[in-house]
Amino acid sequence: MGEEIFPGPTLRSFKLQLGGQAIAGVESAGTGRDILLIHGNSSSSHIWQKQLQGPLGAKYRLIAIDLPGHGDSSPAPDPEHGYSGAGYAGCIAAAARELGLKDAVVVGWSLGGHAVLNAAPSLPMAAGLMIFGTPPIAKTPDGFSGFKGLSATTFTPAPDDAAIAEWLKTLFAPDYTPQPPFVDGDFRRTDGNARGYLGASVQAGRFADEAEIVRGLRIPLAIVHGSEEQMVDLGYLQRLSAPTLWRGQVQVVDGAGHATQWEKADTFDHLVDAFASSI
Repeated sequence: MGEEIFPGPTLRSFKLQLGGQAIAGVESAGTGRDILLIHGNSSSSHIWQKQLQGPLGAKYRLIAIDLPGHGDSSPAPDPEHGYSGAGYAGCIAAAARELGLKDAVVVGWSLGGHAVLNAAPSLPMAAGLMIFGTPPIAKTPDGFSGFKGLSATTFTPAPDDAAIAEWLKTLFAPDYTPQPPFVDGDFRRTDGNARGYLGASVQAGRFADEAEIVRGLRIPLAIVHGSEEQMVDLGYLQRLSAPTLWRGQVQVVDGAGHATQWEKADTFDHLVDAFASSI
């Protein structure tokens, strides 16, 4: 992890060797409940900087990992499987076991939320799940209608500079400035195959029915949504059948876009703390 992103002695960087896959991560100094943080497409653990270095990280044992092909983790040895919902889910479950997580809260953002839902059946150590920027997809004709619009860049191995810049804008509320300096670098460092193979797996129908997973959950699920979100439709989230939905409703963060944890970190952290304290 670059020192300019994670300065100070209070965070511990680590590498896990999961078979042929090296997974990088960082852990906060807190000793409270385990909370595992999973980033989104073409991002990294850097996006959790405010949580890791703030009061949340001082209270809880926050652990943020880099998914295969992202951040400081190695590329997936088998990209067709590794860069898919099932592949990411397997990585999360293996990392959770290797880290010795117990009674944990698992938080997934965007692609990370989809991966967390896919992993849910393999996470017996999870006490609760939180997703945001993540409309659970379904194997129905309207199964992808939770997305307001999916840019082709999401699945493009080597987009040009203009396409990257436009895509990064959608991570935040309209006209949000300044963007954190690492987001462009994280996108460019990501293995382009991660986007390409993910798109191919979706197009081939190789994805789980996440809406069905949500319906069958036996542990609490918190869903958070930024009011200025540009990628995900709030109405879709509110129509989901989610029997274990925390507080009985989607938690809307005023003024936040897709990257709620960065744009409105204090409000987001309060929600994570309340969720972790109440389950």
